[in-house]
Amino acid sequence: MDNPFLLLKIECPICRTINEFEMVRVGAYTEDGRDSDFSPMGITWRTPRYQAFNPLVFFTATCSNCFYTRELTSKYKDWKSDNTFRTYRLKQVKDKHLEQLSSAESIIKQFGEAIDIHRYPNESAVLKLHLAIYDELLAEHANELDLGRFYLRIGWVYRDLQKGDNPQHLHVSGLMHELDNEYGQLNQVVDSVETELKTFEQQVRSHIETDQIAADLKSEMLAFQDRYRESLDGLSGCIEETRGKLSSLGSLIEEYKQATLGSGDGDSGTGFGSHESFGKFLGDLRKAWPEIVTNEHEALQKAAFHYKKAFSAGRDIAPGPQQIQASYMIAELSRRIGDYDEAKRFFASTIKTGQDFIYQNRSDQSRTALARKILELAVEQGRVNLAAATKS
Repeated sequence: MDNPFLLLKIECPICRTINEFEMVRVGAYTEDGRDSDFSPMGITWRTPRYQAFNPLVFFTATCSNCFYTRELTSKYKDWKSDNTFRTYRLKQVKDKHLEQLSSAESIIKQFGEAIDIHRYPNESAVLKLHLAIYDELLAEHANELDLGRFYLRIGWVYRDLQKGDNPQHLHVSGLMHELDNEYGQLNQVVDSVETELKTFEQQVRSHIETDQIAADLKSEMLAFQDRYRESLDGLSGCIEETRGKLSSLGSLIEEYKQATLGSGDGDSGTGFGSHESFGKFLGDLRKAWPEIVTNEHEALQKAAFHYKKAFSAGRDIAPGPQQIQASYMIAELSRRIGDYDEAKRFFASTIKTGQDFIYQNRSDQSRTALARKILELAVEQGRVNLAAATKS
């Protein structure tokens, strides 16, 4: 039950390889809040050893053989029952994917072979999301909303990389986190023993110093005073010695981490496999495929572009809360990339559409809950956008 993953066996629709993918269980972690573009502000895994894991590493599933990539959902698991996919998308995507894969300079092959979620978890998340975008664009009618969602999540990963949240050797990092937790608990135990010893010492002192007992009985009690002090001093010495040994243990743990994980400085500009850096690897490949993004700003630009296409077409966005949310995302992404006029226009549209929807469904609180939340965000971020536009 400590394992936060479900194992899903899925037959690749392109090459028929049976893959086993890890899917994050519902409730495996909690979020510490969400940013204004809905990126988690931080997460806490219920099992500490997985604290180094970024759930976005497991957001998509990449075939181990042909590198076909798709968002890991129950819909993908049951693709054989999806008549729309099998009838209108599969053959075209399959033919194009295999054609691209056969090329010696195939983007699919170079991305797929570079994935290593254990050594480079966040970089692998970026690669897998790019592959999902690549395969989506092979379809005759690409889902613009999904493309926007994928680029948005690439932006989130880059944001974490910029903050230095980039553990290497994923599973080892998780084990190290668990070791740190256990070491912290050892220190807490010693703190607790020291506190209890001081409490006991005060209790003995109150017995010895009390004036509310007969003199002859107190004389008998005083005969134990030195023996108590000697015993308590011995225990205090043991605690002090234990603290010294714990400090040495802490130094050993840090040396152990340094030897197995390196400095852990999270610098995404350092080497990536046989490449000078991850950025250089992506930059070189972008010459062949311009849809690659190498930083958060570029990712959010692409996300805004595809969200707008989805919003204009209306085919992939349901009316109501999803439409309001898409409008808000266009506004917020436009604000983040510095397009303040476009942000102002979509914030205003979001507020008007949200207010109309809430009024029309005012008797149904559950249906309007999401719209109310987005409306509050639109008002708040609209003010932030206005202030930024004024300064620019």
